[in-house]
Amino acid sequence: MPRHTPFHSRTGTLCSSQSWQEWSGFLSANMYELDHIHEYNAVRISCGLFDISPLYKYAIRGREALGLLDRIATRDVSKCRVGKAMYTTWCDDEGKIIDDGTIARLGEDHYRLTAAIPTLTWLQDNALGFDVSIEDTSEQFAGISIQGPTSRGVLGEISDADLAGLPYFGVLEGKVAGVPAQISRTGYTGDLGYEVFVAPGDAETLWDAVMESGASYALRPAGNVALEMVRIEAGLLLIDADFHSAKQTFFAVQKSTPYELGLGWTVKLDKRYFVGQEALRREHERGPVKTTVGLEVDINALERIYARFGMPLHLPYTAWNDEIPIYADEERREHVGKATSGTWSPILKKYVVIARVQSGHGKLGGRLQIEMSVEGERFTVPATVVRMPFFDPPRKRE
Repeated sequence: MPRHTPFHSRTGTLCSSQSWQEWSGFLSANMYELDHIHEYNAVRISCGLFDISPLYKYAIRGREALGLLDRIATRDVSKCRVGKAMYTTWCDDEGKIIDDGTIARLGEDHYRLTAAIPTLTWLQDNALGFDVSIEDTSEQFAGISIQGPTSRGVLGEISDADLAGLPYFGVLEGKVAGVPAQISRTGYTGDLGYEVFVAPGDAETLWDAVMESGASYALRPAGNVALEMVRIEAGLLLIDADFHSAKQTFFAVQKSTPYELGLGWTVKLDKRYFVGQEALRREHERGPVKTTVGLEVDINALERIYARFGMPLHLPYTAWNDEIPIYADEERREHVGKATSGTWSPILKKYVVIARVQSGHGKLGGRLQIEMSVEGERFTVPATVVRMPFFDPPRKRE
């Protein structure tokens, strides 16, 4: 049975929809109101408040902590200075992604790794011979994410930290609402935002202070439905939706490499040995078979299909995660890949899709066909290959 996060005394009262899902063994709100659209708008126009406590969190300490993290991560962790964080992937010996997450350097020999799936055993297996300590701190911290253009104002009113001087992917320790906190300028929305971790006993104090400060900044608590829409707009991948962990499937066809997921920029082949390095080096030399791209669906063409049935255009009201065939031709003779996530973007006024296709069909500006069903009949709808992220405001980094 799913457990409550340290914020449940607040989120449970606010969640009038009573729509929840399980996230890593905890109850997580899908949406607080009966409709998600106000929460989506808050993230893009003002700011949204997410409970991210279920994230897996690991503390790696010791004089060889860097050596261990460099061994498992595809990024060059030696480039991560104290007070900085970096996004990375980690792979198995065949170069297939196990998971992705962030590494934050909290001290000279102290790091925090966040992950989507349990990672303690993987860390321990690779730590053999290293002078490190590894601790699962997942339940030692309650976490919130404040995301959106007014997030700095909300957090700035209740924190003694220098948020104006905190760079993108910067990390610091300070006080928020008078309690000790770890603050990072990170998030899963592709917007200006911050993640804050505190002791579970301080969770209610933190939540109440954020809600009070946020009242003048049009802050709203936000759930997973809105988060799905904004993370797709940001071109951010989701495990079990856009890719599967190599540790959680037996089937080669369901495994992916960083290059195939458009994450080749995270792979530093010239650093010291890391797990999967040789396999990834070979793939880099020959080129990946598949690539992950953004698609913009031609809604005029989709509207014409609906018109055949005497119906108005129908667009998805929420995001979807599904495996939908992608073809090179309208007649569906040449299957070239699959869509994995999609959403109608209210802020962009576009129907955007994340897809994985054969590399030869991933060129920017190229035209592909996505399969869709209307009244039980299957059709193909044109879609253009575009650059991701779909939504990338300058304020995210400024």
